[in-house]
Amino acid sequence: MRLTAFTDYSLRVLIYLAADPDRRATVGEIAQRFDIKQNHLTKVVHALARHGWVTTVRGKGGGLMLAIPPEDIVLGAVVRQTEGPARPAECFEPGNQACSIARMCRLRGVLHRASEAFYAVLDEATLADLVHNGRALRQVLQLMPARVGRGDAHA
Repeated sequence: MRLTAFTDYSLRVLIYLAADPDRRATVGEIAQRFDIKQNHLTKVVHALARHGWVTTVRGKGGGLMLAIPPEDIVLGAVVRQTEGPARPAECFEPGNQACSIARMCRLRGVLHRASEAFYAVLDEATLADLVHNGRALRQVLQLMPARVGRGDAHA
C-alpha cells in the first residue's frame, strides 16, 4: 500500500514534534527541515490539530506541539484518519460496477485481508516507538547541537 503525501507529511510533523516534545515548533521550520512547501504543511497541521494530535498557539512565541503524549498516538489511527478507507483496487470504490468478474472474483478478499494486516501492524506501533532514538533524531533534525565525544545516540 502506498501512502499519500498528506499522510507522509502528517507522520513527519508528528515525528518532528515528538523528537523534542517540550519545544514549540513552527510550520515554517518543519517545512524547511523536510523541504516541503509551507502551504501544504499548513493544511496537514490543521488536520492534525482537528483530530487532537497537535495543539497550536498563535502569536508571538506561538507554534505547535503534541497535544497528547507520543505513546498515546497510535500510527494505525493516524494513517486511517489521513488516508480514509482502504481502497487498494478499483473494485473497492463505492458503486463501481466496471469489473466483469466482480461477482466471482476472489482478489478483493485477498486485498482486503492484506489491508487489514497492514493496519494491524500500524496499530501495534505508537509515535513513541518512532522516536526512541531521540538524541540522534534531534541532531539530524537540527533540534540540538551535536555533542562530540558522546556515545549515547539513543537517549
